[in-house]
Amino acid sequence: MENDAATLYCPNENCQAANPLTHKFCQRCSTPLPKHYLWAVVDSPSVGSPGEILADRYLVLDKFVLLDTKPGLLALTPELENLQPLKAYLRLIPYRLHVPQVYGVLFVADGSSHREILLLEKPPVLVDDTIQQVHLCSELTTAWRDATSMRQLNWLWQIAHLWQPLASEGVASSLLDSYVLRTEGSLVRLLDLRFDAATSPELPQLGEFWQQLVSDAKPAITEFVNQVSLSLIQGEINSTDQLIGVLDRGLAGLGRSQTPTIKIITKTDTGPSRQRNEDACSPPSGTLINKPPQPTALAIVCDGIGGHEGGNVASNLAIETIQQQVQQLTKVPYDHIDPSLLLNDLDKAVAIANDKISQRNDLENRQGRQRMGTTLVMALPVAHEMYITHVGDSRAYWITRHGCYQVTLDDDVASREVRLGYAIYREAVQQSAAGSLVQALGMGPSTSLHPTSGRFMLDEDAVFLLTSDGLSDFDRVEEYWETEILPVLVGETNIVNVADRLVEIANTKNGHDNVTVALVHYQVQYWEPEITIKAIITDSSSAKTVDFTSTANATLLSSPNQKTQVIPEKEPVKTSIPLQWIVPLILVVAAGAIGFFLKQLRSPSGLFTIFSNPIQTLNPTIEPTPTPRSLANLSPGWVIKTNKEIPFGNNQLLPRGTFLEVIEKKSNPKPASVDSSVSMRVCANKSIPTPANTNNPAGTSSVPSNSKPLPQPVLLDLSQLNPTAVSVLQSNVPNPCKTGTQPAITEPTGSSPT
Repeated sequence: MENDAATLYCPNENCQAANPLTHKFCQRCSTPLPKHYLWAVVDSPSVGSPGEILADRYLVLDKFVLLDTKPGLLALTPELENLQPLKAYLRLIPYRLHVPQVYGVLFVADGSSHREILLLEKPPVLVDDTIQQVHLCSELTTAWRDATSMRQLNWLWQIAHLWQPLASEGVASSLLDSYVLRTEGSLVRLLDLRFDAATSPELPQLGEFWQQLVSDAKPAITEFVNQVSLSLIQGEINSTDQLIGVLDRGLAGLGRSQTPTIKIITKTDTGPSRQRNEDACSPPSGTLINKPPQPTALAIVCDGIGGHEGGNVASNLAIETIQQQVQQLTKVPYDHIDPSLLLNDLDKAVAIANDKISQRNDLENRQGRQRMGTTLVMALPVAHEMYITHVGDSRAYWITRHGCYQVTLDDDVASREVRLGYAIYREAVQQSAAGSLVQALGMGPSTSLHPTSGRFMLDEDAVFLLTSDGLSDFDRVEEYWETEILPVLVGETNIVNVADRLVEIANTKNGHDNVTVALVHYQVQYWEPEITIKAIITDSSSAKTVDFTSTANATLLSSPNQKTQVIPEKEPVKTSIPLQWIVPLILVVAAGAIGFFLKQLRSPSGLFTIFSNPIQTLNPTIEPTPTPRSLANLSPGWVIKTNKEIPFGNNQLLPRGTFLEVIEKKSNPKPASVDSSVSMRVCANKSIPTPANTNNPAGTSSVPSNSKPLPQPVLLDLSQLNPTAVSVLQSNVPNPCKTGTQPAITEPTGSSPT
């Protein structure tokens, strides 16, 4: 038994040699020896005695920690009818950074009966390979005392994001159990899931749990944590969106005490078995980017689909388009970036790239398998965050001193089966067509494309690896990250050498495809702030954020045709400056100045209520003299609301409750008390099918479903209006045209496929 316990079998089916547990590579064939540590979910004091081997395979290392000594073999899996208790684990696979996934089951004889033990993979354990000892990572309540203020808020931020998805699966109690709640470096990890009782926990109970952390919070955030926990208990914070918004603002304040430096290197290669390279990357292969001095650091990897003059065209066209879009997004200072808006804008940039490729396919009459397309994965570091967007099966990995974590979930059949609760992943990948993609750029219109965008808080040095499947196939990243990438974090090598080495591994160990890698080395210097951070509690109706791992999870569980999309019940209220407004900033301010000098005329009663110009919130000192807004002094950017149906144009009607934004005033040669012609954009009416029709402001009325879309822009003759027909929105009224939806990303002009 002791000899068996010291044996780890080679996973190479042509070798299967026995090796000492301390070896990292097979002593016979040099195949990497994976160490699959498992957590046993069992209702007993322990799963076995240390050193004992269960089912001739699983070595007991601790009370509930096992090591699979035959990692090349599939674990036993439960029958389909027994999957129901496991569905919470399966459906939460998008959160596998925090929630363990099912490895299999272990059947153990117990007298005359058998018991079934659930095995979970990758538990939060610390391993000493030299003496084969394992220890559970610290409970959050224990690790909390020694963490920086940045990491303390980071942990709370992760829990806040986990609350709603876990509550939807009836396992939110897991986030209130100090034994289950562990930390692995900057990550919050769960040992297993604890199912809720008949009465599910609510946010006030989360506040009570967090209140226990106040006494050991760092001085900079003690008041913050206390205020947030009390606000949860008292119901002032009554939604996870509101809670995440408060934590976002706290982290942004702490982020000013963190100075990052970033290096990016890319490498692409045709590989030994292909005639041409359909992959593409940005920066160009072999280019090293440093930020600073570069203002922007963006890494992209694309894996083309469609053969000669197909995949390579699609991948290069995607990169060219996204570069142009992201260049505009990153011109905004970080203090003015709303994270949820940036996530949405990254999705929009991907949609524009998709439509360019799709239009090229349509133009060339490509159908079915002849259509060219590409996968995509990109990383955009912004201050103390990393934004990751992906479509397809090109992957992003997050490597720290504590481990290697795959942060993207492939858009393939196997992953879809798991998140729908139909199969365990290790079993799903064995099925035919398991790796077939369910979406990629260029296969159809962007309305049917659902990219996954997420953000990750960074409070320690890390390396993000983006790679096509030329490297990630056959678990090569998992096999070699510790020997090849981890040395970067301890200063033993640099990412340029690592990129070359990873391409070499892909070509020699896989060799079946093109290979492309991008490495983003994020280094950080942090110091505890001397000032204290205070919580700003906003009304819940104004707080709406996007999930930090994916916007996909809830909808996907009920819709197998939608991979990664969740449509919120209502659009977020934007409290920061939309990114596309920065370019026209000077023009808008100039227009406001001109409007100030226009003649002031008496405002017709009930004509308008005008909103403040959102650009003026950039600098509180740039405020015009407060003059009541009226039809007489309209200026571009101001908004009017119709109080009843208004005829215009060729027998068309503007419904009651329509909001219109002023684009341009037209001169009128005839004398009139007001300018008689003004060009306006219909920007808010829940029943009008316009590009900006996502606000659904209160009070809008419906129109018949057969109503025709309104033209854009709308030209109104105001001199013909009844003064009570419209209202000018004053500066102290929320602006539905600017706070509910963001102008669409402008498609770049003059771009052509490579």
